[in-house]
Amino acid sequence: MTVFDMLKMIQIDHQPLTSPVVVMTDHSGKPNAVLTDLLHDVLNKMELFVDLSESPDADAVIQDLHNSTPLRADVLDEYHKILTQPVSGLNIARRKQLVEIIYDEFV
Repeated sequence: MTVFDMLKMIQIDHQPLTSPVVVMTDHSGKPNAVLTDLLHDVLNKMELFVDLSESPDADAVIQDLHNSTPLRADVLDEYHKILTQPVSGLNIARRKQLVEIIYDEFV
């Protein structure tokens, strides 16, 4: 399972996840600021330019962003990396009001 799969699957109040409520954490629950910031960036762009329900995979999201924005290829490559990042689980931190996506290390 990947970050993209999680984004397709998870909804809050029947709406897609938005950047303020999601963080990337390791298996111990420690947030990863770099991955979280990258995910927030791509989620913000997706809210404006991509219909997630119509996107079958991460490649389609990147293609939509390529067609709709002036983003450089290296930025789109980083977006693709975060969307295809393997994940192993999900934690709902109710007290913090966060959705924590637990990532696996790339091998």
